[in-house]
Amino acid sequence: MKDYRYSIFTSAIENRIAKGILKPGDRLPSVRRIKEEYNLSISSVQSGYDYLIFKGLVTSIPRTGYVVTAQTKKTNGELLTDLPPIPRDPVFRENVLLTSNRHQHVEFASMNAATPSDFFIPQKLILRTMQQVIREKGAALLRYYPSNGTDELRELLAQRSAGHGAVIQTEELLITDGALQALYIALAVTTAPNDIIAVESPCVFSVLEVIANLRLRTIEIPVRDNDGFDTDYLKNVCDKNPVKAIILTPNFHNPTGILMTDERKKEVLGIALYHNIPIIENDIYGDLYFHSSRPSNIRNFDNSGLVITLASFSKTIAPGIRLGWLAAGRYFSSAERMKFSLGRSVSPMNQEIVVKLLSGTSYDRHLRAFRRLLERQAIQLIGHFNMFLPERSHIETPQGGYSIWNKLPVDTDMQRFYKTCKTYGVHFTPGSTFSFTDAYDHCFRAVFSQHISPVHLDAIQDIGHSLTADLY
Repeated sequence: MKDYRYSIFTSAIENRIAKGILKPGDRLPSVRRIKEEYNLSISSVQSGYDYLIFKGLVTSIPRTGYVVTAQTKKTNGELLTDLPPIPRDPVFRENVLLTSNRHQHVEFASMNAATPSDFFIPQKLILRTMQQVIREKGAALLRYYPSNGTDELRELLAQRSAGHGAVIQTEELLITDGALQALYIALAVTTAPNDIIAVESPCVFSVLEVIANLRLRTIEIPVRDNDGFDTDYLKNVCDKNPVKAIILTPNFHNPTGILMTDERKKEVLGIALYHNIPIIENDIYGDLYFHSSRPSNIRNFDNSGLVITLASFSKTIAPGIRLGWLAAGRYFSSAERMKFSLGRSVSPMNQEIVVKLLSGTSYDRHLRAFRRLLERQAIQLIGHFNMFLPERSHIETPQGGYSIWNKLPVDTDMQRFYKTCKTYGVHFTPGSTFSFTDAYDHCFRAVFSQHISPVHLDAIQDIGHSLTADLY
């Protein structure tokens, strides 16, 4: 593992704390003093103190400087020994960490969390818009908003969809608390417990959790290289099984980044129409394309109301903007009631922020810049994977979205691989989280929406060398 220059003084401080020489509350030497004593740059010293803060050993106090962190105080809870333990699902908790936990320290590359990096979130734009909303709306933001969402927001969403050929009626739109809630509603109103559904495979962990919680049975439809969703496989499954819903991400599938062709989208729709099966179309990455124009939705080709389309702004603006939408088609009546039962109103502030952004040109300007950043980072990562991973590896080149899907040789010791990654401060999403089966145990997802530095690229190079040495 790479040694950082600041370790010359951080290791000394760690040893003194461990031996009790430095006690909680003790002041530590100033940045300038450390700089002079160890002949380091100011940025190296600050990075060293950031490292100690990250480890929980040191805290920074304004006008005081750096001090040793106080020990955690005992709470009354420690005295209540007769309380029953809280039951937890260790597999679920582990999968949540593997798929969404971000490591705050700069030395760690959190390529496992499919969220935009703080570097890429348009913070000034959001905060400025938030201030405008507060000035204009005032106390109205503290009231319930319409259960289905504001008319203005739904009209703007319908207009944007029409701009790329998807005819969505304002009256069928529901504003939701993120895309996952929209998915839950869509599945809940089209299925019943123990029903069979067809779902893309590999499939993101959060979707699998919704399916499991609704007690549905799944048939996994492979997402093939280049072509995406295997329509021949889907047709055979629907011919032989009472499939009640089809779930897929046609535009920049997570985790492969594959874009389905219009021909394939029409084939899926044709199968669904023949069997009268609703399609739940997740378009959360549709705006994050790398080529000249936005891709179509399956909804573009449907006039039956059988296609349910959903998306959100968590991937394109910020994860804290918990605002999604659901175009429920012929299932609107049931979806509206289900939405109400899950929450009376979606955040008024978030709704008004998105209205402001969509009403002007700022959202599209942000998207153009964001797409360029994502594509640049994807190219960097793909180049390093192709150069340093073993020859028998397969890397799926995304056409948009957030993810690169990597398949390692089947004789790879995956536990050793992830341990090596952790040693170098790099975190990928294990392929095992993308299926109810073990089909993807030798795969991993790399997310390029996090800030990737030369240090992280060097770490990938070292991981590749280590992996190749283990195999050969």
